[in-house]
Amino acid sequence: MARKRIAIACQGGGSQCAFVAGALKRLFDRGVDERFEIVGLSGTSGGALTAAVAWRGLLERARGDGTPVGDRIVAIWKDLTAQTPSEMVLDKFCIDTLRLVEHGLLPSVAMSPSSMQFQFWSRATAAMIARPEFTDLRKLLLKHIDFEALPGLIQPQSPVLLVGAGDVLQGNFKIFSSANGELTFDALLASAAIPNLFPAVWVAGHAYWDGIFASNPPIIALMQRPSMGVRARPEEIWIVQVNRSHHETVPDVPSDITDRRNHLAGNLSLQHELQIIDMWNVLIQEGALTDHFRARFGLEMREPIAVRFIRMSEGLQKGLDYPSKLSRQPRHIDKLIADGETQADIFLDEIGHPPATAPEGSLVEGIEQHGPMAPG
Repeated sequence: MARKRIAIACQGGGSQCAFVAGALKRLFDRGVDERFEIVGLSGTSGGALTAAVAWRGLLERARGDGTPVGDRIVAIWKDLTAQTPSEMVLDKFCIDTLRLVEHGLLPSVAMSPSSMQFQFWSRATAAMIARPEFTDLRKLLLKHIDFEALPGLIQPQSPVLLVGAGDVLQGNFKIFSSANGELTFDALLASAAIPNLFPAVWVAGHAYWDGIFASNPPIIALMQRPSMGVRARPEEIWIVQVNRSHHETVPDVPSDITDRRNHLAGNLSLQHELQIIDMWNVLIQEGALTDHFRARFGLEMREPIAVRFIRMSEGLQKGLDYPSKLSRQPRHIDKLIADGETQADIFLDEIGHPPATAPEGSLVEGIEQHGPMAPG
């Protein structure tokens, strides 16, 4: 019996993407790639980095490497986490200062990451911290992903990796696709280029910022020929979501307002793409999705597609604020990874052995039939 085809989409959200790491680790620890056929992975920012490490692990496994994919994911997040006393002190100082600014207790000082002052501060920090993986994203990526070896690992039936970034000058979004040979070192850096922390990253003559401004994470592209190439399309998309969908009260203090604005911005493109998929599902069920339409948009959907979510526990969500997206304290990262593992366990237990065909009606969790995104 053929395995169900799935794609896993990983949302961005700074260091809170440790939740994504925990969820992916548990999925692979429980053999998701054996029970299902993973045709694609997508991600943005921290979600893209985590998805890329998992993707590389799947490519290596197909060539006979026995290293567990989950171990690869844990390894890069261990390097991202503050380990030494100096790293912990620096991280705590930066996060505590940011929280004081967020609460209006310290003035905000704007500084461009391209400025001489910022560059001097970055070099001084790197000199103080002996471990380059903690202060230099480039060196971290090069340690965990051998970009030169990737072309030789990719086969026609390999899962496709899609990474989202925003074009600063053109004002549109870009999906870097491994099927098109676009998954490079700079593409991953571009997806994680938070404007107030990193300069724009130039790729093929275009300047890019963090993918949260474009597609967080790429969903529709997982169904389209231009990005997926010859790879079969998924029957289900699993989204590992970092940003909260709903909020209990209207924020009325600056720190809470900033936090909620970040959630809304992080989910904006996701809401939009899910509504489009729900519309496609309705058109398919009504027999209205014509061959001409499919050809025009590079779609090959013949059956409705189901979308499922792995989300943080409510208790953890309520305890996080915007500065926590930058914190790399060990206790913080460990808590996020552990919750990701727990929520992935719950998810796998709930789906059990999914039916061979998708159910009737709207197949996107959180979308009402013919209607807008529902809360939560």
